[in-house]
Amino acid sequence: MKTWTLDTASARAALDVASEYADAALLNHSVRSYAFAAEYAAGLGLSYDAELLYVSALLHDMGLTAPFDSHTLPFEEAGGHVARVLTAGLGWTPARRARAEEVIVLHMRDDVTAAEDVESHLLQVGTSADVSGLRVAEFDPAFVDELLGAYPRLGFGAVFLSLVEEQAARKPECAAAAYVAGGAAVRIAANPLG
Repeated sequence: MKTWTLDTASARAALDVASEYADAALLNHSVRSYAFAAEYAAGLGLSYDAELLYVSALLHDMGLTAPFDSHTLPFEEAGGHVARVLTAGLGWTPARRARAEEVIVLHMRDDVTAAEDVESHLLQVGTSADVSGLRVAEFDPAFVDELLGAYPRLGFGAVFLSLVEEQAARKPECAAAAYVAGGAAVRIAANPLG
């Protein structure tokens, strides 16, 4: 059975932070997002920085948690700052810290191709698969079953929708507001993952 985790100091630190601040539904989503992204990359033979993607995936929704929710910044920007602070403490270079922030911010922006930015593209694919079921049919059903068995959804759709709707109400100019206005509730409800 796969664990879908990395065993590096940075990966363990990101998992520790995510485990401490995210509830189980949000934490499992973060791990599933990485797993979907890594599986998608393997299927296409895409080369990427696994540690950068993993750390970004584990921290991408930290801005939705009460301790890191910003009253002015969109949640993905707040999460990007969490990643910068954590990775600074881990000794990452300024450029690599900036990449972690960028990957997290871009996961809520317009589509980024793998040729433009492979880690951002992969996080978009992974989060979209888990949140709304986008491309889930392209994954081996055995992989999906094993992933959901290891990291169950725990009502994630309703939890996530509530969080982004709350962000949209308070920050009407943010990407979450556009996401909600664009039919997030319908897409989340239609997710074949449940």
